[in-house]
Amino acid sequence: MSEVREKAALAKKAAAIMNRMTTDQKNSALLAMADALVNEHASIAAANELDITRGRENGTSESLLDRLKLNEQRIGAIADGLRQVAELPDPVGQVLDSGERLNGLHITKISVPLGVIGMIYEARPNVTVDAAGLCLKTGNSVVLRGGSAAIESNRKVVEVLRSALAQTDLPADAIQLIEDPNRSSVDEMLKLNGLLDVVIPRGGASLIRNVVENATVPVIETGAGICHTYIDQSGDPEMASDIAFNAKVQRPSVCNSMETLLVHEAFAAGHLRSIADRLLAAHVEIRGCQRTCALIPEAKNATDADYATEYNDYILNIRIVDDLNEALAHIGQFGTMHSECIVTENAGQAARFLQAVDAAAVYHNASTRFTDGFEFGYGAEIGISTQKLHARGPMGLPALTSTKFLISGNGQIRG
Repeated sequence: MSEVREKAALAKKAAAIMNRMTTDQKNSALLAMADALVNEHASIAAANELDITRGRENGTSESLLDRLKLNEQRIGAIADGLRQVAELPDPVGQVLDSGERLNGLHITKISVPLGVIGMIYEARPNVTVDAAGLCLKTGNSVVLRGGSAAIESNRKVVEVLRSALAQTDLPADAIQLIEDPNRSSVDEMLKLNGLLDVVIPRGGASLIRNVVENATVPVIETGAGICHTYIDQSGDPEMASDIAFNAKVQRPSVCNSMETLLVHEAFAAGHLRSIADRLLAAHVEIRGCQRTCALIPEAKNATDADYATEYNDYILNIRIVDDLNEALAHIGQFGTMHSECIVTENAGQAARFLQAVDAAAVYHNASTRFTDGFEFGYGAEIGISTQKLHARGPMGLPALTSTKFLISGNGQIRG
């Protein structure tokens, strides 16, 4: 039996036990996991350093290495995420609807775990902990398949988490890590109907496309983040500069960072130069349309391929547009329905943008960097869904549940 099938089978057995766990039992396990991560931060950081060293030797960019990096502070923050999840309400077992039919049948709809969740993701070892914590809180088992760039980090983290679980009421087998780095292990996971109940991909466009196109197991798609900020004619210059800078520079390697800045021509004439200077000083490479290049000679010419690229790096497209209509058309053509923003003091323009843009998160006068489970009050997130079924936006605990109908009667039969 392959590693993938063997570990998925163990996770399925554990899921039957997880389904019976109480909220207190699950919360105690999450807190034990958090304490274990903090206690083992040195060994986790040492394993992570092996991944960082290998990444540098292989020419991995610094922005991607930043996504991979674990230190004491980041490990502490990840542990805090588990504690926050423990404090959140348990969505399992909630009565969602209840009523009695004319024939006397009493029907109750409740929330239940999904079962076994397959997580396929790339070089972000924090996802290992986030996914495990959210899945366990919702009574699920999880099969984790991280990227090869973080294999040493993930091995150590999962070892620590499973050791912690072994001291609690929860089964250690509820967390499984696929260590096979070959793509065939991903392909096998995508076909594990009967063992995996759902697969969630989290990573770049090519990973997500492969999962969506090849899975026979149901998929919750977390999409690539080609996010835009549109500065309208009435945008406050200082606010616009702060939002654009934050959305691009604060952490460019993540999916909610801005990839394209759209600027109304009237605003651009008076303020784009100063915004560009601030970005250039932060070592952001600017690629722009012809009108942008005329105002910002340092900019390179942007192509449609650039506008369709999720850089996850210190690279930004800038396009000057005539009006809101042109901005909406650009977002409609190149956006990935992730996070979009308008900066404007015109309430009518803001309302139109919020209504017209089809995305999981649409902002007025705030950075797209807020599209995040922590920021939305969900604790750690399993991912940000850009599809419309069965979840959309940052996926917290409720997104990892399904429903069950409980029907009570007194001998009714259907005629």
